[in-house]
Amino acid sequence: MANSPYLNKITCADALSVLSELEESSVDIILTDPPYFLDKLDNNWNQTAVSRRLKSQLVVRSLPAGMKFDREQGRRFYQWYQTVAERLFRVLKPGGFFFSFSSPRLYHRMASAVDDAGFEVRDMFLWLYTQNQVKAMGLNHFIEKMPINGQKKEEIMSRFSGWKTPQVKSCFEPIVMAQKPTDGTYLNNMLSRQVGLVNMNLRIGHEMHPANVAASNQIHESIDRAFLLPKPSKEEKGLYNFHETVKPLALCEYLIALTAFSPNAVILDPFVGSGTVALAAKRLGKRFIGVDSNEAYVRIAKRRIEEQPIRSMFSKVLTVHREVRQSALPIH
Repeated sequence: MANSPYLNKITCADALSVLSELEESSVDIILTDPPYFLDKLDNNWNQTAVSRRLKSQLVVRSLPAGMKFDREQGRRFYQWYQTVAERLFRVLKPGGFFFSFSSPRLYHRMASAVDDAGFEVRDMFLWLYTQNQVKAMGLNHFIEKMPINGQKKEEIMSRFSGWKTPQVKSCFEPIVMAQKPTDGTYLNNMLSRQVGLVNMNLRIGHEMHPANVAASNQIHESIDRAFLLPKPSKEEKGLYNFHETVKPLALCEYLIALTAFSPNAVILDPFVGSGTVALAAKRLGKRFIGVDSNEAYVRIAKRRIEEQPIRSMFSKVLTVHREVRQSALPIH
C-alpha cells in the first residue's frame, strides 16, 4: 500500500475500477456515504428544477430518477451495493470496519447487501439532527386537475387540508457498522493487523463514553450531554462547496478515531464527494484514499484538504496512547 498511486490522494475515477486495483487486505477502515436515490417530493415540487438538480448529483443511474415512490428502487440499490460491498470486502483487512451512511428508507437494503457480501453487521449508528425540510406533498395541484367544478374542488381541498403524502420530516441518518471477520481471536487480529477493536478512550458530549448515537446540533440537555459533537460551520464545508449532503467533519472523525488503531491506518472512501472523510483522516494523522467520479466534487475535495490542515478534536486522545501502543505491540 505504501507505493499505491491512490494513497493520500483524491482520484476522479469509477470506484469499482479503483477497488479492483487496490491491494487485497490493505485498508483499515472504510467510511462512505454512497449515492442513493433521494426523492424530492414536497409542496415546491417542480419537474424541470428537480431534473436539473439530479443531473448535477452522483446518482445510481439504474435507479428511477423521478419523484414517485418505487419499490424497485430498493431492489436495484441492493443489487448494486452488494457488488460494491464485495469489492470493499476484498480490500479491507480482516477485522477492519465498514461504515456506510444510508437513508432511513433504504437502510434495510443496504444492511442486507453488506451482510450478504460477507461482512458481519455489528451495529447501527444513528446521526440525529433537528434541522431538515418536510418532504411530504399536498394534494391541491392534483385536485386542481380534476374534471369537476371549482366549488367541489374547494370542498375536497378543505376536507384533506393538512393531509399529505407519507413522508414525515426525517431527522436522522442510519449508519451501517459492519466488520470483516477477524483472523482468529480479536487479540490475535490486533497483534497481526492492528484493527478489530473500538477505542473507549474517546469522549463525546460532556465527556461521555462513545455511543452509537451522535448529534451535530443542540437538542436537549440530556441528549447533548451524551451525544453532542461539534456542529459543522460554513468555513468547515468551504464557502465554495455546493455538495448537497456534506457530512459533519466531527462525526467522520469520531467514527475513524473510534476504530482506526494504527498510526499508519488507511481510511478509504470510495464515494468521497466533497472530501469530508479524507479531510477527517488527514486531521487525525491517518492516511486516506478518496475516489469520486464527479469532477466538480473532486476539485472541491482537493481544495478542502489543501486549505484545512487543522488537527482534530480527537487528535490529543490518539496521541496520548500512541507511544504506549507502539511499544506494546509488534509491527507486522
